[in-house]
Amino acid sequence: MTNSCNNNRPCTCTYACPRHGKCCECVAYHREHGEGVPGCFFSPEAEATYDRSVEALARDRGIIR
Repeated sequence: MTNSCNNNRPCTCTYACPRHGKCCECVAYHREHGEGVPGCFFSPEAEATYDRSVEALARDRGIIR
């Protein structure tokens, strides 16, 4: 089964790349490369810290302190 990714959404990520605004491509890229959470998952304030860890995402979403 092949998934197409032709969505283009406003993106809070400040890193300029060819996947900017293409959520499914971005998530797949980060997952494939064992990287942290994509910047678009964070609020603009939290994204600006460049801490892309799961813990930072949980703090940003108010799940942990």
